[in-house]
Amino acid sequence: MKIFVTGATGFTGSRVVPLLLKNGYEVRCLYRASSDRSPLADLNIEWTLGDVSSTQSLSSAMQGADALVNIASLGFGHADSIISAAKTAGIKRAIFISTTAIFTQLNAKSKKVRVAAELAIETSGLKYTILRPTMIYGSPRDRNMWRLIRFIHYSPIVPIFGDGKYLQQPIYVDDVAQAVMSCLSSDNTIGKSYNIAGKHPLMYNEVIDTIAKQMHKRVWKIHIPSKPLVSLLRFFERLQIPFPIKAEQVLRLNENKDFSYIEAQKDFGFSPLAFEEGIGR
Repeated sequence: MKIFVTGATGFTGSRVVPLLLKNGYEVRCLYRASSDRSPLADLNIEWTLGDVSSTQSLSSAMQGADALVNIASLGFGHADSIISAAKTAGIKRAIFISTTAIFTQLNAKSKKVRVAAELAIETSGLKYTILRPTMIYGSPRDRNMWRLIRFIHYSPIVPIFGDGKYLQQPIYVDDVAQAVMSCLSSDNTIGKSYNIAGKHPLMYNEVIDTIAKQMHKRVWKIHIPSKPLVSLLRFFERLQIPFPIKAEQVLRLNENKDFSYIEAQKDFGFSPLAFEEGIGR
């Protein structure tokens, strides 16, 4: 069975592709001229140059593939071209990686695009499965936890915007990769969408404490009231004054991001790592 993969060279894709190969699938990966393919060097991959925004070239690249694993972000408005290309190429089975960020209460710019993308997938006629991971972590390539690890490494004082009691449930990257594999081999997941998350939710304060414990570091958490900070950051943003953190990021830290994965557990045996074990790895 040949799998066509978009987003293969990204953080998550670079863990999914080796697992597909290990499990006996043939893999063809889409890449752009600017893509760094070094994380997948020396693997038996068929590479094809293209872009998810071009339906015609994408359809050509998909010819002969049996299934699609779309790891490329759905937040840039390319879902329609990807779906159209897959259908033109005769692909029927497809796994799409979305995100639990579609459930945010914030008026995030990409939320509307992602929700529309999921609707397009659900009405596409493809034998789809949508996986919605929470924040993915697991290597220096992740954009969230690794930054926090580096900060704690250099600073014994950690500022927390708000009371730090809102829940997080980050997911280890290899658990996402295994979920893709499990869905590909289970017809029971066709036509369904699943939230996938780490084993247990924990407060942001606990996230900091867990990382510090794993690093054998003592840290002091300084809580900064979030509302005045958000007002100040919005003021800077209106004046187009650059700042290391945005108002939306502070607001995201102050909403619960815990999700049940019971349906994934029931349908394809999803069994994720606890944060303490994942961050330790």
